[in-house]
Amino acid sequence: MSDILIGLIPAFGWGMQGVVMQKLGGRTPNKQMGMVLTALVVAIAVFFIRPPATGSWTATLIIAACLNGAPWAVGQILQIRAFELMGVSRAMPISTGMQLLGATLVGVVFFHEWRHGWQFGLGVPALLLLIFGVWLTTYSEKSDGAVAGGGAAVLRQGFSILLLSSLGYVLYATSSLIFSVDPFDLLFPQSVVMVVTTLIISLVMSDKNQRRDSSVGIFGKKTWLNMVTGILFAAGNLAALLSIQRNGAAVGWTLAQMNVIISTVGGLVFLRERKSRKELFFVLGGLAFVAVGGILIGVTKN
Repeated sequence: MSDILIGLIPAFGWGMQGVVMQKLGGRTPNKQMGMVLTALVVAIAVFFIRPPATGSWTATLIIAACLNGAPWAVGQILQIRAFELMGVSRAMPISTGMQLLGATLVGVVFFHEWRHGWQFGLGVPALLLLIFGVWLTTYSEKSDGAVAGGGAAVLRQGFSILLLSSLGYVLYATSSLIFSVDPFDLLFPQSVVMVVTTLIISLVMSDKNQRRDSSVGIFGKKTWLNMVTGILFAAGNLAALLSIQRNGAAVGWTLAQMNVIISTVGGLVFLRERKSRKELFFVLGGLAFVAVGGILIGVTKN
């Protein structure tokens, strides 16, 4: 039971993360840089509170940190961009469904996390529910538009961004299983890689005027404000690393992705993202299918 409770911590932290960052505002690099700076501060604190064991700093640990931190940074910044294009309440169910599908398939195919017939009998229908749920959330009554959560062109662009984002997240979720490393030892080098990767991406995305802006520059006011978002991410990140090792990729990542409930409802309630009655019906219906599919995958734990 304690392992399951640990696995649910990211659901709250990551669920509120998207809502809070949209409330705080700023450019995409501000939102991400604020998050990773907080994650680095937390990692440094953990480093001194629980120093790595003698000999734990190996090439394996550094490679694991790179394969874990860099894909996350790419996946996260793409997800933030999708939030800005589509709105949290529409982008999050699609992102969640893709991540659940990808992480589960990797866990099952490469790490043999389903060993019994009943797990396949329950897991395969669950994956189909996920796919159907994601499809429902893509429904839009508008033929075109450029506003967040709007029409077909924006939806296609956002869907493509989320597909790439989810590939990064899946690698983040499963890379810790490739190497036998302590999640506490991984935390600091992982955070350093996240900061460096985010800085490189932010420099590419920004022009000279934006970098010098005291509000939305890479280290401007909005970045420091978004360190609040980083607190939510850091708590979820550490819990997710522990959960994936204790529960496995299929279950650990599934539990974490229940954040879709909090983030979707939060987008509708706190961010007041507009939906027609029919769009709301499809989004909430798709969310329900994603949640049920995720819960069924969780049941497949040995």
